Amino acid sequence: MITIVGTYECKVDAKGRVLLPAPLKKQLALSLQNGFVLKRSVFQPCLELYPMAEWDLMMSKINKLNRFVKKNNDFIRRFTAGVKMVEIDALGRLLVPKDLVTFASMSKDIVFSSAVNIIEVWDKDLYEKSINGEDVDFAELAEEVMGNINDDDNGIS
Repeated sequence: MITIVGTYECKVDAKGRVLLPAPLKKQLALSLQNGFVLKRSVFQPCLELYPMAEWDLMMSKINKLNRFVKKNNDFIRRFTAGVKMVEIDALGRLLVPKDLVTFASMSKDIVFSSAVNIIEVWDKDLYEKSINGEDVDFAELAEEVMGNINDDDNGIS
């Protein structure tokens, strides 16, 4: 599993092309030749960019679902809706397909935000609203999600 670090602001042109920032492109160097999968996020109005190795891991989990269970079949259909294989060209640009631009309400300014092993691609205004949202008390969320995890000997979660 790779770990991607950082948040990067970029511009998208009228054709949906975005130039990846050099630090992000450097982190993705080993994934460039295998390509990427770009898809709709399940929980947020953004896109998710999976390096192909990470996508293959996700698909191996999903492939274990019994397709004769209707909920599983419905989930697979919705999870893979709008999925596109994409590449980063020789100039370091990513082409975001029009239907995905529309889904994520992307304007000229976008944000690439690391999400451990994938990258979220957001419209800048929607990203700012998401991280500054008053509807979530982050301290409370952090305690609930991470508060009981302490698997290191150093006393730090």
